[in-house]
Amino acid sequence: MSNPVTTPQYSQVPVPPLPPRQRSFAGPIVLIILGIVFLLGTMRVLSVGKLAHLFASYWPVLLILWGVIKLIEHQQAQRHHTRASGIGAGGVFLVVIIVVFGLIANQMDRVNWSGLRDQIGDDSDFPNIFGQSYNFNDNLEQAFPADASLKVIDNHGAVSVHASDDNKITVVVRKRVSADNQDDADKYDRESKPTITAIGGLVTVDAKTDAGGDHSIETDLDISIPRKSTVSITSRRGDVNVSGRAGNVDISAQHSDTSVDDVTGNVKVSQEKGSVKVEQVTGDVHLDGRVNEVSVSDIKGSVQLDGEFQESIKLERIAKTVTFKSSRTDMELSRISGSLDLDSDELHAEDVTGPLHLTTRSKNVRLEGVSGDVRLQDDNGSVEVLMHVLGNVQIDNRNGDVQISMPDKAGFRIDARTRGGEIQSDFPELKVNNDEHEAHASGTVGNGGSHIVINNEHEGIEIRKASATPPVPPVPAKPAKALPPPKTDVQPSEN
Repeated sequence: MSNPVTTPQYSQVPVPPLPPRQRSFAGPIVLIILGIVFLLGTMRVLSVGKLAHLFASYWPVLLILWGVIKLIEHQQAQRHHTRASGIGAGGVFLVVIIVVFGLIANQMDRVNWSGLRDQIGDDSDFPNIFGQSYNFNDNLEQAFPADASLKVIDNHGAVSVHASDDNKITVVVRKRVSADNQDDADKYDRESKPTITAIGGLVTVDAKTDAGGDHSIETDLDISIPRKSTVSITSRRGDVNVSGRAGNVDISAQHSDTSVDDVTGNVKVSQEKGSVKVEQVTGDVHLDGRVNEVSVSDIKGSVQLDGEFQESIKLERIAKTVTFKSSRTDMELSRISGSLDLDSDELHAEDVTGPLHLTTRSKNVRLEGVSGDVRLQDDNGSVEVLMHVLGNVQIDNRNGDVQISMPDKAGFRIDARTRGGEIQSDFPELKVNNDEHEAHASGTVGNGGSHIVINNEHEGIEIRKASATPPVPPVPAKPAKALPPPKTDVQPSEN
């Protein structure tokens, strides 16, 4: 018979209570330091810009201070045989906040805020970041060498160049400096004094707007020089105006409204954003870049436009060849006696002389008073051509009606074809055959001196007499444009 199993009995030994945990002073000390710094900011002892710079540069010091305090507390706890305080949820949260905001502030401190403000274009958008604005005026004057050229460098500010009554160069300076106080503004003003340098046949005016670093300096220059001098201007931001020149004008600009008038030499403008207006030029005009609005008028030479023009182009009274090239439109014609208007949806010209070559897409085309040969190709738009002096004409179109009006007593032979549309004619001499799927028109009128070829897809063709074409009603003055509804995902069309 087995012995019964007995459970051993243990005596209960009392466990001594844990020593009390000491409270940590790391969090309060860090908060006190931050509070003192921000108090200095609210008392205007330190500027907001300096506070941001200090925090962006030295925020890791707060973590180092936190760690030193925790190490001291741990050593004290060992000496007194107590438990050191832990970090706790609040401490973890504060450390995370310091790290996150410190990294963000460090990255923001590396941003060129002056350049960013230039991109946005309104100084009032960031008044607390860029400080107050202080104004300074200056006046420079010296002799201008005979037959010398002028070069202007102004990365932030308006530039105006006009003719002087003497053989001197005069520069009127109007400067705006963003700074935290008057002493800093005076310092930046001294460091950014515009200079005039003459080397050989080149006189250079430098606005020195980059001398302030991240502090914005905007300098407007009003320059008077002898009329016959050539002018070259480099501007990153600011309006440019040049008038009264007997030499060439070369402008490179960004974010500018550029105006050039009364020039007997050639004009070249390379620009990104803004508008360009050129008028009363004896020489040639060349414009390239990406510009919102272009107006060119009263040019005795040729005009060449290369780039992307997002809103409107207006050309008037161009005596020689006009060339236009963009991603959507390729055009060349011999002369514009009237006007040509071009925007994202339409091209309208009056009194133009060929040979005219036009290739475009997604645009309604109307040409009135055309003289000479015409070669036109369009997609997804209507085409209307009213001939004044008939030459050889070829029109190729898709997804849009084609109408051509012949001058009275004109002689021509025609070959016209369309699929998915009909052909209508005012000339009984022409043979028109409108089949179910394809229509044809052919024949000769008068002496048949000009050859007309029209090919169309999916729409009709009209062959009209000019005397039978109703006059175009005058275009009323355009009212002020209403603001369009906001578009968040649609990019602006380009010509």
